[in-house]
Amino acid sequence: MTPHQAEKALADAEVVPCAEMQLPEARKLVEACLAEGVPALVHREACGKPSCSPKFQVLVRPEDVPRVAGLLQQRWVDSLQREGLVPEGQVPRAIPEDGELPCPACGTAAPLVEGACSDCGLQLE
Repeated sequence: MTPHQAEKALADAEVVPCAEMQLPEARKLVEACLAEGVPALVHREACGKPSCSPKFQVLVRPEDVPRVAGLLQQRWVDSLQREGLVPEGQVPRAIPEDGELPCPACGTAAPLVEGACSDCGLQLE
């Protein structure tokens, strides 16, 4: 999928932020989404306060959030293996023992508050 096709697919669709990060990382995630056929866009700064470091949101359709979460998890596993933190062939646990999935934006594994991450506020439900 090309960026133009993604823009066209999302023009009239409901979109939600699925991750919040610095611009280079947001662009990499959008590229990964497009390679998997998931329309995604980088949105302007999520926080406009002078004290905040510049962060951007990756926007997708609500039904694509689980696929993007899978892409983020695979990138995490790949980076752990690349750094030698997990032996080759061994995959880290996807779900912590307490059953809470980590937030795709900030990594916090805690119960949601009104459907949003309790740390960064990303709306997940």
